[in-house]
Amino acid sequence: MNLIVSAIGQGFLWGLLGLGLFLSFRIMNTTDMTVEGTFPLGAAVSVSLIVQGTNPFLATLAAFVAGALAGLVTALLITKGKIPSLLAGILTMTGIYSIDLMVMGKSNVSLLGKKTIYSLAFLQKLPQYFDSVVAGTILMVLVTCDLIWFLSTDFGQAFIATGDNPQMAKSQGISPQQMTVAGLMISNGLVGLCGAVVAQSNGYADVNMGMGMIVIALASIIISEVVFRNLGLASRLFAVSLGSIIYRLLLLAVLQVGLSSNNLNLISSLVLAACMMLPQVEEKFRLKQTFMKGFKHD
Repeated sequence: MNLIVSAIGQGFLWGLLGLGLFLSFRIMNTTDMTVEGTFPLGAAVSVSLIVQGTNPFLATLAAFVAGALAGLVTALLITKGKIPSLLAGILTMTGIYSIDLMVMGKSNVSLLGKKTIYSLAFLQKLPQYFDSVVAGTILMVLVTCDLIWFLSTDFGQAFIATGDNPQMAKSQGISPQQMTVAGLMISNGLVGLCGAVVAQSNGYADVNMGMGMIVIALASIIISEVVFRNLGLASRLFAVSLGSIIYRLLLLAVLQVGLSSNNLNLISSLVLAACMMLPQVEEKFRLKQTFMKGFKHD
């Protein structure tokens, strides 16, 4: 039971990662590899500030700002440097690795004995692992509601229109470059925030903790789209977090079968590939059923 509760709690926390990538990958139609660097950057900034005595909530907010600045760099490389989004993200991600080392001073920093956002009195009174469930639920609801509000504003609608059709948006007086900058800053800010809350939950930050983050984020998005279909934008944002929980439970089930945790990245890739291929498999199955019905009718 404790393992299931822990998986659900981690699913809520990691759902922030899926929400961040959803903005760039689905709404902006941009392939942004920056997330692989932004996640450990948020962790490094928050943990380093907490170790130095900063209030954990201010440190978590600083992680969001750090992530947003990383997104700004990528956006400027795309809009001003005319570098393809994929390459721009890789360049930023590579540079962030050195920044993480400068921020932390070493490759790994522990939070042992330090107060975090999970040190609040009411969270401490909860049963084991329930602190991440409650904190993750609160964060997920707050962030998702803020995103729904943002996307319902005129600026948010312009942001969506740019992702749908940049040329049409430009003809309506919308600046695609401005939307790209805003979108990547918000997206990577959320990823940095996720890095901060996950690092505080784990009790440490590591420069290598960003490896494979984009696969995890994509898995949350794709699983939510496969399981929860035909949803509006607001419901879809909430579904991303539920997709993250399902992904965590799938990993837990696989590990319970007896596979080594060293194979998590391989398992994640296989789960993501299976989910992405499922719509095509279902379509072929429906076509086959239609063909067989027609054949029997004849």
